[in-house]
Amino acid sequence: MTRRDTLKCIHEPFGDAFYYGGERLSTRFENDEQTRVDSGFQKSTYQTTLDRLEAEGAEGKRLFIKDMAYYLMPPDGKPASIAPSCARIKRGVGTSNASPNGTNGAQKAPYPYHTEPEQGNPTVIPEQVLRKFHFTFLIRHPRSSVPSYFRCTVPPLDEVTGFYEYMPSEAGYYELRRIFDYLRSIGHVGPHISGQENKVAATNGQSNCIDVCVVDADDLLDNPSGIIEAYCKSVGLQYDSKMLDWSAEEDHRQAKHAFEKWKGFHDDALNSSGLKPRLNRSPKDTADFTGWKKKKAKSVRYEDDEWVEKFGEKGAKVIRETVNANIEDYEYLKQFALKAFEQKD
Repeated sequence: MTRRDTLKCIHEPFGDAFYYGGERLSTRFENDEQTRVDSGFQKSTYQTTLDRLEAEGAEGKRLFIKDMAYYLMPPDGKPASIAPSCARIKRGVGTSNASPNGTNGAQKAPYPYHTEPEQGNPTVIPEQVLRKFHFTFLIRHPRSSVPSYFRCTVPPLDEVTGFYEYMPSEAGYYELRRIFDYLRSIGHVGPHISGQENKVAATNGQSNCIDVCVVDADDLLDNPSGIIEAYCKSVGLQYDSKMLDWSAEEDHRQAKHAFEKWKGFHDDALNSSGLKPRLNRSPKDTADFTGWKKKKAKSVRYEDDEWVEKFGEKGAKVIRETVNANIEDYEYLKQFALKAFEQKD
């Protein structure tokens, strides 16, 4: 958001269709039509979201879209078929199941769709559309992300977010791994791995020359400048250290506007002014990054005790189960993580 001169940032646009619209895949507001209407996105479809992105791109700036992989897939590993609004009606074939205008989801749940799937495609977006995007992947260890999200779905914060139930399916690691592997399998990303010069990731033999780019949030917090500079190199952006500072009033105005529809979820970001390395130094360290330590992981027992204190026995149990269920997918993606440039002061 600090590079408004060259980038147009769009925050989680596909959540509109996933939660609220006539093609919604989530059951979160399935029995709460009033909330869907009040959101202002009850008429959103996957195609209207794509149309919006195309219109935003027409302004001439490169789009930077932050979104969730699970917004593009039916929850809990259910089979995907192409969203009706994105389905193409082939002339002469009579594919009457395709519905360019989406489905009428006000009276009943729109999923499953009466459309055809694409072979191997785990999403509701056609492959030819997915190929228009330059994908990068942001991961965070479940021990950090799961309790953080859980907090947004219980009192007192649930009154702000409007999310009154924790859904383990919204952890999103399984979905992220599936779309990651799918994009590699069709040669849209890879085989080169950003920041790992001697490694390549297997594809089907085709390549779109887009590096595999996975950013681990812990690496980013330990070494912001090194990771962001390496990220910029991967995606073809000019790195500027000013990207790590958003203390200006206009920066905060832009961020508040972008996060408005997801109230309560991004308060920590809104209350920050920049990105600086975490203070994990040992006493003998100098300014050189080689002396910095990675943040030490807490023990399982410590985590459990902390979660019980914050969320009670029942909440801690749900968090632990969700964390454990997603570690394998996180660690799989972690092996592809971007390596930082040398730390700069």
